[in-house]
Amino acid sequence: VETLRLSLKKFIDESYDILIGFGLFDEIPSILKREPLGNRYAIITDSALRRIYGERLINKFDEEGLNACLIDFPAGEESKNLVTVGYLASEMLKNNIDRRSTVITLGGGVVGDVGGFVASIFMRGIPYIQVPTTLMAQVDSSIGGKTGVDTAEGKNLLGSFYQPKRVFIDPSLLKTLPRREFISGLAEVVKYGVIYDQNLFEYLERNADRIKSLDEKALIQIIRRSCEIKKTIVEEDPREENKRAILNYGHTPGHALERLSGYRCLHGEAVSVGMRLSGWIAVRMGFWSIDEWERQNRLLERLGLPLKMEFDVDEIIRTIHFDKKAEGETIMFVLPKRIGEMASINGKYKIPIPEEKLRVFLKEIVEDVFL
Repeated sequence: VETLRLSLKKFIDESYDILIGFGLFDEIPSILKREPLGNRYAIITDSALRRIYGERLINKFDEEGLNACLIDFPAGEESKNLVTVGYLASEMLKNNIDRRSTVITLGGGVVGDVGGFVASIFMRGIPYIQVPTTLMAQVDSSIGGKTGVDTAEGKNLLGSFYQPKRVFIDPSLLKTLPRREFISGLAEVVKYGVIYDQNLFEYLERNADRIKSLDEKALIQIIRRSCEIKKTIVEEDPREENKRAILNYGHTPGHALERLSGYRCLHGEAVSVGMRLSGWIAVRMGFWSIDEWERQNRLLERLGLPLKMEFDVDEIIRTIHFDKKAEGETIMFVLPKRIGEMASINGKYKIPIPEEKLRVFLKEIVEDVFL
């Protein structure tokens, strides 16, 4: 037997800038004219945003003399699948997008996830830029390079780590966001406070009303701080080998609730309920105090987020088994230790929860039986 070793040790710099500012949206083409990232741009958006922002952006590209095309797909989580990926790739080819081109994802988390995934596999990978239009995407999904689509079994089971070349965040876009979607995005901001930053959590407690009224200074504060936290965690653990898993607080049950609802609930709504469930597990496992769990829940409720959804315990456990953080048959959770810090065992943040215990804890939540 002969062995030939192909050596490919190399360092890749995947650093990128996150630009945040009111009025930034209309400046994107002029910035890209000064600092080009491709010879042609494929702006990918959804059917709801095409008229609101897609056509406005493509017109700005035309004014700057930049070569761009606009491609949209049906809005909603139901489009986050391989059928949409194939459709987008086909449309990009029809519009002469090639390996020197760049994708621009214009939209919320679904558009960013699908568009980023297409960019990661189109002609074996072309650059992409994130232009998030929802609070959820601005504070979370547009940063960190997670891309992917859903399958019949669960959320984000097909995907790649593929970092964008730049992220443009314009908080003024939130003023046209449906109220329910804005409130949904606040769940991720609360999450950052719980998992990493007690000061952010206390800022949310003090300024909940200002934030809900879209006060510009408050919005900039929570968006910038959320991006700083996400940036710091991703820099430390870009491929989620350990600490980056804390960003999934509330998401293990949250993703299951989303799927079981037929995606009728919004992602942030499911995460909010998931934080209540995960927090209770942390209390029952002895990691977290019941007082801080209740404090988290009061903040979520004050911001207008739900704490309860109807679910069948057996169904949610069956769905959780498809979660990406599961290791074989073992269900893994990330759990708070105190507001601003997550629990770990031997330095590992993903904590195994025996199914029989999980069943008991979830039944307590369903029956409102708290010790």
